[in-house]
Amino acid sequence: MEHRFEVPGSYKKWTWGLIAVGVIALLYGFIMYHPFAHAGHGENVNSTRFWAVLLQNSVYWLLTVNAAMFFLCVTTMAMGGWQVSFRRVTEAISSAVPILGVITFVILLAIVFGNRTDIYHWLDTEAVQHDKILKGKSGFLNPTFFLVFSAISIGLWWLLGRKMRTLSLQTDEEAMTYEKGKRWVWNNTVWASLFTVTFGLTVASTIPWLWLMSIDAHWYSTMYSWYTFASTFVSGLSLMAIYVVYLKNQGKLEYVTDEHLHDLGKFMFAFSIFWAYLWFSQYMLIWYSNQPEETRYFVDRIGTAREAGPYKGIFFFNLIVNFVAPLLLMMKKAPKRNWTMMTFMAVLIIFGHWIDFYQMVMPGTLGAHAELMPFEFGIAALFIGVIMWSTGRYLGKHSLLAKNHPFLKESMIHHT
Repeated sequence: MEHRFEVPGSYKKWTWGLIAVGVIALLYGFIMYHPFAHAGHGENVNSTRFWAVLLQNSVYWLLTVNAAMFFLCVTTMAMGGWQVSFRRVTEAISSAVPILGVITFVILLAIVFGNRTDIYHWLDTEAVQHDKILKGKSGFLNPTFFLVFSAISIGLWWLLGRKMRTLSLQTDEEAMTYEKGKRWVWNNTVWASLFTVTFGLTVASTIPWLWLMSIDAHWYSTMYSWYTFASTFVSGLSLMAIYVVYLKNQGKLEYVTDEHLHDLGKFMFAFSIFWAYLWFSQYMLIWYSNQPEETRYFVDRIGTAREAGPYKGIFFFNLIVNFVAPLLLMMKKAPKRNWTMMTFMAVLIIFGHWIDFYQMVMPGTLGAHAELMPFEFGIAALFIGVIMWSTGRYLGKHSLLAKNHPFLKESMIHHT
């Protein structure tokens, strides 16, 4: 069978079209929002909006594509074989990590060295000295630790992810004897475990504290990193489902069947419920304890019993899109085997969690001044275009099938 993929012209048009829209939006932001103007908290709102939108999109899309490599690694450690028939899709999506990682780090550098106290209040050294809470967190909420740890994290995702992709491509080069296959599986499992440990120590714990939770530096939640992980992992799964459906429509991925899509749908459904569990647990415990330093986070978003907050609509829309819709539309078996329904739900989930990140970032930076405008969607289009370019490039360069993978037969005959 033909396992090569030539990127269609329509795909290229959409890719470059989205990138062009994003570049125009970025240039518009540079000209109209004066991003390098000094802005204290609540001052020069447009300048704050520029960096807040870039931060929201860079972190969301980076963690989403990185989640694809996490999926590959945990299924590898579990000795899973069902996903091998679309393994190259997962690898292709994760190939965007180096590009988005560099973009994200440049944005973080600009925020830190630009002394954007409107984004991270802890950058204000004078304020830190007179604030007991910020001073207590200054051991890790300081520019040096922030940037060094961010660089190390992105670098490890890049290097370990590249190693996993390199190992996978080895299966195309020569047939696997029993002994070769055994050694290859062992090496693959070792590197997958290294990535998983790194992922757990960064994405599932520390990185969300630094990049997102420190926007509201007086507030903290022990569930925040898991919440962020669940949000981006289900988005990564949805992105994988979109590409699986797209390639099947192009007549590729011959060994992928309804069974594989069904299992992807199970993951999407399960982690939508997991995300909702964390959402409820975080909200309920903070509401129940009613401690001012904790409830402030939700007051800024949904307001109080007397006055609705500026983000109340987005806050609950987020819950409907990311929990109620998957619960009602994906609970049964049939929707998870319906290619059209799976595509719709995947797009909805990705958009829903983009909104989730929007309401994570904006209240602590823009306060009541945030609004969804063409600029926000234009920057999102830029990142989507970059992901499409990187993914399409990888798919076009390599076989769509890990031809001699020891578990390929298991994936070919997979039945759920």
